[in-house]
Amino acid sequence: MKKIRNFCIIAHIDHGKSTLADRLLEFTKTVTNREMQAQLLDNMDLERERGITIKSHAIQMNYLYQGEEYILNLIDTPGHVDFSYEVSRSIAACEGALLLVDASQGTEAQTISNLYLAINHDLVIIPVLNKVDLPGAMPEEIKDEMVELLACERDDIIPASGKEGIGIEEILNAIVERVPPPKGDPEAPLQALIFDSTFNSYRGIEVIFRVKNGQIKKGDKVKFMATGKEYHADEIGTLGLVQIPKQVVDCGDVGYLISGIKVAKEVKVGDTVTHTTRPAQEAIKGFSEVKPMVFAGIYPVDTSEFEELRDALEKLQLNDAALVWEPETSAALGYGFRCGFLGMLHMEIVQERLEREFDMTVITTVPSVQFNVIDTKGKLTKVSAPSEMPEPTLINWIEEPFINAQIITKSDYIGPILNLCMDKRGILKNQVYLTAERVELQFSMPLAEVVFDFFDKLKTISRGYASLDYELAGYEESDMVKLDVMLNGEAVDALSAIVHRSKAYEWGKKLCEKLRELIPKQMFEIAIQAAIGQKIIARETVKAMRKDVLAKCYGGDISRKRKLLEKQKKGKKRMRQVGNVEIPQEAFMAVLKIN
Repeated sequence: MKKIRNFCIIAHIDHGKSTLADRLLEFTKTVTNREMQAQLLDNMDLERERGITIKSHAIQMNYLYQGEEYILNLIDTPGHVDFSYEVSRSIAACEGALLLVDASQGTEAQTISNLYLAINHDLVIIPVLNKVDLPGAMPEEIKDEMVELLACERDDIIPASGKEGIGIEEILNAIVERVPPPKGDPEAPLQALIFDSTFNSYRGIEVIFRVKNGQIKKGDKVKFMATGKEYHADEIGTLGLVQIPKQVVDCGDVGYLISGIKVAKEVKVGDTVTHTTRPAQEAIKGFSEVKPMVFAGIYPVDTSEFEELRDALEKLQLNDAALVWEPETSAALGYGFRCGFLGMLHMEIVQERLEREFDMTVITTVPSVQFNVIDTKGKLTKVSAPSEMPEPTLINWIEEPFINAQIITKSDYIGPILNLCMDKRGILKNQVYLTAERVELQFSMPLAEVVFDFFDKLKTISRGYASLDYELAGYEESDMVKLDVMLNGEAVDALSAIVHRSKAYEWGKKLCEKLRELIPKQMFEIAIQAAIGQKIIARETVKAMRKDVLAKCYGGDISRKRKLLEKQKKGKKRMRQVGNVEIPQEAFMAVLKIN
């Protein structure tokens, strides 16, 4: 155990985590030059293209330091706020963390929130100043920031560059010297923390764990404490670039377990593995179910592809346990699924993976969050779609989820950011100057306002400098209403939304105007209305296409013309009663881009 070091790399999105990991793997000769490629641990095409880490990975390296060989377990983590629970479990599996800060960007919100996570788990922090080779780097100023933030010595900060390979040896030496070896009792009952799982189409779910106490042998009968399920450890081993089967995974080490698990739901990140015969008394603390934050309907463009979409979602769920879905129907879009996501980035990724990996073209409805509706009898119902909302007369009050948002930005952009947050019903809680240039703003805001386009707007008004991190704060009572869109008096459920009463009029008006442009003209007049309950709050009309019935009447009596016009009017009225309106797909997309 004295020779093992478990560490992770934490950073804000795009601060060079994956590139640094590549250099560490090269330097320790874990991968040969032939196997090497950029972003080696990001094995999904989508991760490479976008340059982000979506799923955490673990890999073991051997490093010779002062004549002795050490085992270094690197646990790579995602950098985006959507995946913060996954980051917290990866941090719980380590004793040390490399805190990476971009020398041209400085500390950002996700850096700070991940840093607090690491400090709460008593991790040893090794500060690394990355990208020092860039022309726009400001190493001295950002070192000052880091010294203030971490209360560390200036000499503790290691200047490095993942791209150029500067400072790699110093980082590896610091890991061996500063990170403590794992603590644990090899003789105690087995306690292993699951921090990741991947799906292999031939062998089922592969569970990736870190042994806290005891040891696990091949063929042992093990039990997962959160689900209570029992399995045989058919194969165990450690993780190189490929899996290395072993007979025993010892205390303090990181390994994988294959036991032919077929269902992704049976493996929960954060769960504890123990022996069936000699179980541990208690599970490792910190486990919680991953809760979806954003809900949206996903429908196949062609209704006959419903079963194919179900298969695609089932396969996706094997790789991505955070995705939740259940079937639902819509009058406008037919059969589809109500899906729960961790956030907007997660939603985009799922949509893109459906298109790429399974060739499915899908329509996504307006994303919404989960509300608590308390009816007149005092019963609480969780509502995640406008169609589930009870009638207004039956509702006592509605609670919506609030978050604590932390925004870090340059001081030049405080004004526009305050305006944006106030516009989104946010309340400023605190304002701290980290340095003369950088400010941390803390807001309490409704989650429903953030999931939509808040992040994009924040980046736009701060020219990309502001960074956002948030955590759920709980539910608060709010004046929410269900806004229906009606075409010719019939509600279109796929276009309805749950909005705050103060924004309903503006939202309804914009939506009607947008639909008027998008719905093609028919032979009859179409009324587009936005309504709250029975009350119409906005209306637009798509005029009918008219044939010129008076063309043949040149001169002559007015009564003859009137008769023809009356006849046409009656025909239009009859058409309007039987005619139904086809809604083009752009209309559903328009709702997403309403602002």
